[in-house]
Amino acid sequence: MKRLLFVFTLLSIAVPAKADITHSLSSSVQLQVNAAATQVERIGSSFSITGNGVDTTDGTTAGTVSVGTITSGVYAPGTIAATQDVPGAAFSFTQSYTQADAVSTSAPTIGTVGNFSNQTSTAAGTKDTLAGTITSAGVMTLTAGGAGTVATGQHVTSLTIQ
Repeated sequence: MKRLLFVFTLLSIAVPAKADITHSLSSSVQLQVNAAATQVERIGSSFSITGNGVDTTDGTTAGTVSVGTITSGVYAPGTIAATQDVPGAAFSFTQSYTQADAVSTSAPTIGTVGNFSNQTSTAAGTKDTLAGTITSAGVMTLTAGGAGTVATGQHVTSLTIQ
């Protein structure tokens, strides 16, 4: 029994102890004030005529669809008249027109609706009371600012024992 106790004592002395400990703290605050922005999309003119069993005229020449006019980037197709080829016979006639946005002569102004079909305008952010702090104990305080601001805080604690 004494020999067995001696062997166990030697084995416990010979094995090294694993005592690696790593501890880390990381804190960050990000404060962001967004810039003003305006995004616009200008649509163009679209004009189409389809027909079967009809004659067309722009009022001056038979068989003419239209040359139309373009003013400030907007196409105006003119008036088109359709006459049935054979009275009483089957026919079809379709005419469609989408008016373009006029070409702007100045840059868009933030917060003002311009002459565009699709427009998104965002005012500049204001910092007002925007603030953020994190103490060494990890206590986080974030204070909201005005519109168009973002406050993000993060505190990470990690402990590794091997």
